[in-house]
Amino acid sequence: MQTITLGEMENIRLMDRIDSKFAAPVALLPQLLEEMLPSFRVQVNDGVRVAPYCTQYLDTPDLKMFLMHQNGKLNRQKIRIRSYVDSNLSFLEVKNKNNKGRTRKKRVPVGLSHLTSIRDLKDEKQFLEDNARFDTQILEPSLANNFERMTFVNHHATERITIDTHLSFLNYRTENTQSVDKLMIIELKQDGWQHSDFRDILNRFRIKKISFSKYCMGTVLTDSRVKYNRFKRKWAAINKLIQ
Repeated sequence: MQTITLGEMENIRLMDRIDSKFAAPVALLPQLLEEMLPSFRVQVNDGVRVAPYCTQYLDTPDLKMFLMHQNGKLNRQKIRIRSYVDSNLSFLEVKNKNNKGRTRKKRVPVGLSHLTSIRDLKDEKQFLEDNARFDTQILEPSLANNFERMTFVNHHATERITIDTHLSFLNYRTENTQSVDKLMIIELKQDGWQHSDFRDILNRFRIKKISFSKYCMGTVLTDSRVKYNRFKRKWAAINKLIQ
């Protein structure tokens, strides 16, 4: 597959975008890549095409951000530290999704990939104060995940695709861990609603759109005490898919 460098990809960041997510068995990945070959380039950084990522999510002690998603709130927010392991770069991010399905993300560099307490933050606290909808003083680490990501862009630079595999989760409250090895999470990122070459490929494989949050699903899989009725049927469908 033709390549695109990380530097070139900076012009196609789509920080204000429409996201569509899909789930499929990871066994389909080789066939999917074959179909993408003529129309897409793969991101490469120092020769690496499959990059390890880790994410730490912050939430309130009563999991307000998780519950906003569980209760179907259309205007919701997530706060996280996203780390690019190979590049040794981490960003504190505030991710907002509105009732029109548009995602807006703001971020600042941060020197830590994982916090033990919100007090570990220094100058980044002001960024949270300016952008978080919650009392930043009570935020605490809630969940961490790890996964491997491939990133693609079409030749017209109108859409970006990420494919995540080897998901694993650690819950800070319960200390439970969970891995989901047979699943791949696919995300299509576009500036707006428009024709997508990649969606045509997914349709040929009968890969269907699904609402999927790594934070929420990881929380459900590692904490049996949380309210999860909104996700119960969804996880049953995913589990059937990968089996």
